[in-house]
Amino acid sequence: MAYQTRRVLRVAALALFLFTLLRLFEVFKPQQLHQAYLRISSISSSLAFQNTEDFSTAAEKTQEIHIVAAVCGNRTTQALVMMKSALIMCSNFIRFTLFVDSQSSGILNQTIRLWPGNILKRMSFDLRPFSYPDDDGAEIWKKLFRPCSSARLFFPSWLKEVDSILYMDVDAVFLSSPLHIWKHLTKMNHVQMVALAPEKQSYVTGWYPQLARHPFYGKFGVNTGVMLMNLTKMRQFGWEKHIVRVYKEYKTKIQYGDQDIINVFFHFHPEKLYVYPCNYNYISHQCAETSLCKEGEKQGIHILHGNADAFVSERLPALKAIYTSIQQHSFGDSLQMLFANMKNNLMKTPTSNSSCRDVMSTLPMLSVVN
Repeated sequence: MAYQTRRVLRVAALALFLFTLLRLFEVFKPQQLHQAYLRISSISSSLAFQNTEDFSTAAEKTQEIHIVAAVCGNRTTQALVMMKSALIMCSNFIRFTLFVDSQSSGILNQTIRLWPGNILKRMSFDLRPFSYPDDDGAEIWKKLFRPCSSARLFFPSWLKEVDSILYMDVDAVFLSSPLHIWKHLTKMNHVQMVALAPEKQSYVTGWYPQLARHPFYGKFGVNTGVMLMNLTKMRQFGWEKHIVRVYKEYKTKIQYGDQDIINVFFHFHPEKLYVYPCNYNYISHQCAETSLCKEGEKQGIHILHGNADAFVSERLPALKAIYTSIQQHSFGDSLQMLFANMKNNLMKTPTSNSSCRDVMSTLPMLSVVN
């Protein structure tokens, strides 16, 4: 009896030892480095760069932001700067989906792999090929305006698994958290499916009121460079069927390709459009001569859009100075340092006939920099 008791005690002691050992190993095992991987998805035929770990809480997941862009030819640098601006202006998890050509995909992958681990940890990156309608019109869609700019017309069918996205032209940068514009999705009513900002707000020099040969939305038309899209509502409405019909009817009258098509569509379906203020898509035309976006002056600019090559030419040096400051910013540096560099670079730009330098100099984030 004593022997059996000793045997039971030994087994119990051994079990307790093994349990304690396993618990210690679990607590003190080395922290695994964040890893990302490349995969070819058999479902979407997409090249993806994604996190292997689920880092976020349920509350954080509700604030996940999905940004989509199209990148072709020599636009990779601008795409990278746009992505960088989104990441440095907020701490939310951002899901990037980029539709790319073969020339751009390699450069994007090589560059983003070198970004710091703490940045890669709060983003996913999905590269997908273009898949225009497989008919005689595919080449027309590809070259409708600038290469691949018409991609935004087909996101409802290209992203069938996605509910809502923020489309960004690659020549646009965030000057505040992307969460500010993302929240407008919740402000759209039950029929509104797209959100856009006005085009150049001038009856005298605005393109649409002066020169358009086709119908357009509202007084000035809308700019499609920053576009919130509820893809679920767009699919339910049959968006692409309507878009193709508009193109066929007005193809001889449009000049700015997909943007003109979207303007025609919302001229006839204004109830489907939510219009946010111009400071959510501050295009270069808003300050190229006189200041036309009062919301930008009073409330700050959330997204700066360097359309018409404003970021890469000397036409509007103040806008180029803002863009260059973000391009040269290191992820490890503080926002305070970024804003100080923006202010210094602005002060170096020559005065000109535009009001861009004055508007940029009054941005709230720069006014607090010594």
